[in-house]
Amino acid sequence: MQGQKRPADTVANAIRVAKSLMGEIVEETGADDGKHKAAQALGRKGGAARRDKLTPERRAEIARKAATVRWA
Repeated sequence: MQGQKRPADTVANAIRVAKSLMGEIVEETGADDGKHKAAQALGRKGGAARRDKLTPERRAEIARKAATVRWA
C-alpha cells in the first residue's frame, strides 16, 4: 500500500478498505506515476553532484536561510 493515495477522511478510507477486501476495487501495483524515469535518474544525479560540490559551510548557510523563511 506504500505510495498509494488514501482518503484523508476516516470514513472514506474505511469504505475503501472494505471494498478492497471484498474485491470490488482492484489495487494497482507498479502504477505509472507520470514521471519520466530517465528524468528522475538525472535529477538524482544532479542532486548528488550539487551536494558533493557544496562546502559544509555553504550547505549550513542554505539550511539556515531555509529555516528562517520557513519559520518566518
